Amino acid sequence: MTLAIWAGIERYTELESDLYTLVILQGGIAMLLSVMCRMDIWWRVIQFLFPIGLLVTHQLALPSWIYFLGFVFFLSLFWTTFRTQVPFYPSRPDVWQRVVAYLPKDRHIHLIDIGSGLGDLIMYLARAMPESRFTGIEIAPLPWLVSRWRARIKGIGNAGFELGDYEMLDFAQYDVVFAYLSPAAMESLWQKASREMQPGSLLMSYEFEIPAAEPDSILQQEGKPSIYVWHF
Repeated sequence: MTLAIWAGIERYTELESDLYTLVILQGGIAMLLSVMCRMDIWWRVIQFLFPIGLLVTHQLALPSWIYFLGFVFFLSLFWTTFRTQVPFYPSRPDVWQRVVAYLPKDRHIHLIDIGSGLGDLIMYLARAMPESRFTGIEIAPLPWLVSRWRARIKGIGNAGFELGDYEMLDFAQYDVVFAYLSPAAMESLWQKASREMQPGSLLMSYEFEIPAAEPDSILQQEGKPSIYVWHF
């Protein structure tokens, strides 16, 4: 498609083709198609940058083993993102502070972060509330391994990390479920939470709402995405 479009441009204009122009055009077409398919914005960025990245790395003439290492690294980092539609994107300190301020302090709780990334939220909460338990589950091997290593090095005994898919968990085990996923995952998350979460438990979602469910609380901070909370 790109070559056909550029052939038409060359025929009816005075522009001459070069490899960089063709690659940028290819990225633009891929991004346009992703917009037409209503893909998430991060997919649109990937679609645009991918052919440009291929050209740049090809011109660097790197040895083949570097590409293999890169493949292994990104596979272990993103794992089944194509299936879950949840990219690796860690939360920030302002999120951790709002979460810990909202959590109940009158009893011991067990909180799980579904998609815990590098474990920052879990370790922050575990230090702030040493009498409670905090668990992170991560489907990608590399972030999970880094999380376990960091918690062990820091000696945080009430923080634990599991490798796996949160869909396989029983939410009835937890007092609080925290999620930072993507819009594509929210409907199925709500269905699972509605089936399994116990009376008195909390579901917290950073940035993404659940279309069919009005939140009971919204934790806001100026200039930052909100945290939505549902009480069961």
